Amino acid sequence: MNYNFEYHDVTKSEALESFTIEQLDKLVNKYDFLVRADIFFKTENTSSDETGMKCGIRLSAPGPRLFAESSSKTFHESVKVTIRELNVQLKKRKDKMKSHQ
Repeated sequence: MNYNFEYHDVTKSEALESFTIEQLDKLVNKYDFLVRADIFFKTENTSSDETGMKCGIRLSAPGPRLFAESSSKTFHESVKVTIRELNVQLKKRKDKMKSHQ
């Protein structure tokens, strides 16, 4: 699995990258057809203290690319929420792949 990190108005963080890879590896172990992950981190100005740290992840797999993003108080929380959303999409994709075999 290839990981590509992009930062927009955010300082690069090895700890954040390690955390994200650790979380994504759980998906890779569950869904062996994943090829690549593009991870985007950026901050945005919001009126709420509960959002602003945004994480987006695009996964390359057979079929159309999968994408999810979330905005939370911390990047770690955003990563967790985004990966939960991707897990739902991957489960649907895997079920669809099974029905076509």
